[in-house]
Amino acid sequence: MLLFVCLLKNMKTIIASIFALFAIGAAHAADTAQVPPALGGKVAMCIGCHGIVGYRSSFPELHKVPKISGQTAAYITSSLNAYKAGDRKHPTMDGVAANFSDADIAEIAAYYAGNGSKKQAPAEVKPPSPEVAALINRVDGQSCVTCHGANFSTPNDGTVPKLAGQHADYLYVALKAYQQPKSTVVGRNNAIMGGIVKKNFTNQELKALADYIGSLPGELEVVPQSRFR
Repeated sequence: MLLFVCLLKNMKTIIASIFALFAIGAAHAADTAQVPPALGGKVAMCIGCHGIVGYRSSFPELHKVPKISGQTAAYITSSLNAYKAGDRKHPTMDGVAANFSDADIAEIAAYYAGNGSKKQAPAEVKPPSPEVAALINRVDGQSCVTCHGANFSTPNDGTVPKLAGQHADYLYVALKAYQQPKSTVVGRNNAIMGGIVKKNFTNQELKALADYIGSLPGELEVVPQSRFR
């Protein structure tokens, strides 16, 4: 049994390294001329996935990788730090984030926060169906809009993400990850989101929420590099 556990741990490390190498290799094929020279090598590790329109990850299930251009710098920073600390798990991101210093993360976060068209989300968005509205407000005192804003683009804190217009399939996978905080491959350990999602929603309900939020106009974008257009 001890041998099996050791082999399993080593296999997870190997898988994370392989995913990271694939991301880096794909990224170096990108044209980083649009990126400030000082950031080129750092952002190159991100471009291979987040700089390709429609790029999908097949783990833990097939879904588009998240749009990060236009996201808040504080949220990008907190996300990368969560991967480094082990509070978030994903084979690709674990390996990538481990290569970044605090200074690297701050620079990358600032770059992506200011990257793109800087479009403004409308203050009002289409109302949800009665069923989805009930889901948004299901948890007393912890409505989704309390933190993410009525239009899902005006979070009440920088470490809370903008969600409107994010890929719905990614949102669904991310929400489910909060249901398994102890997973060593896809878990997300966040007391607030874990407490909300784990006990109050079925997967079908999480998908309905993700589909609605993903359909809203927002400020998030995929900004392609020239060779990926």
